[in-house]
Amino acid sequence: MGETSTAVSEITIIDSVSRRVEATPDVDRDTFLIQPDLLPAALGWELKPSGLCQENTCVPVADMDALTVGDTVDLAAVVRALGRPVVVDVDAGLMAVALSAELRRQALEDLRAPAFELPDVDGNLHGLYEWAGLKKALVTFSSWCGCRYDLPGWQALHDELESEGFTVVAVAIDQSADDVRPWIDGISMPVLYDPQHVLTESYAISNVPTVVWIDEDDNIARPNGLAHGSDIFADFTGVESGPHLDEIRRWARDGEIPVTEDEARTAVGDLSADEVLARLHFRVAAEAHRQGLEDVTKRHVARASELAPDDFTIWRAGMPLVGEDPFGDAMLAKYEEWKQKGMPYPGLPAVSSADAG
Repeated sequence: MGETSTAVSEITIIDSVSRRVEATPDVDRDTFLIQPDLLPAALGWELKPSGLCQENTCVPVADMDALTVGDTVDLAAVVRALGRPVVVDVDAGLMAVALSAELRRQALEDLRAPAFELPDVDGNLHGLYEWAGLKKALVTFSSWCGCRYDLPGWQALHDELESEGFTVVAVAIDQSADDVRPWIDGISMPVLYDPQHVLTESYAISNVPTVVWIDEDDNIARPNGLAHGSDIFADFTGVESGPHLDEIRRWARDGEIPVTEDEARTAVGDLSADEVLARLHFRVAAEAHRQGLEDVTKRHVARASELAPDDFTIWRAGMPLVGEDPFGDAMLAKYEEWKQKGMPYPGLPAVSSADAG
């Protein structure tokens, strides 16, 4: 059995952002203990007689005593009382918290685009609200994917349709601004990056490039779909960019949507419990990498990849964190395994010329 440490240390909590707070490691309970007055800074919730409260929202808690240890609050117990999965690495001082599953339900069932706020490479935060009233192609890409070379193609589409009430919003699923900056020289359309993989969780994205069409009122017109902005890798992927780009043009100009609402609602399945946990282990690994904790990084990348073996935003995104080449032989071998499985992709398949015709 482990035991509670008496030493207060600074830990890192990661959800849509990362924050550092003072807490006491509790090895026995696999959690961190915190003073009640620090709970809002740690998780954004307060412990009140009515339950866990955030502004005007309160979540009833059947057993309030289960949330406390003496005069301290058990952080992992609080997260679980909110109905959210959590991954704790007590020794590393790291804790990753899942986003609300309501965000995915909103995206997948209601076809409402979950709000987000992400930085550009200069550190300025931007939210989906900035492009209200415009049709938007939300394009996810990454520095660890050949789709980084597609950005000029997306820029050309953005320039072509911008005067008709349309914008491309590109989001890199990447660790840092430095990962993204080399690929956006000459790019003027909005480009953000997502270091905590917020979009992969809230929009249930498991591969890049994935494109989501979002209308003027932030409804999802066409959900997650595999699509490229150029034909640079068409021979390798078998995906031509033209048919999907033409569909975007018809939507931007004429309002033509190639899928029904019912088709859109069934196109993307919800994340499994393991896939959510994989994202939490990845968040821990990513933060450990930022802090130079090599062994912790490797351990959590490995666990995340075990939990979501077909998720490129997990296993391929994890390769640079552990010193592996995301374009090398190991990636190609894994890619061939994925092809042998039938190329599982939880979203709309690439648009072919026959589909577009």
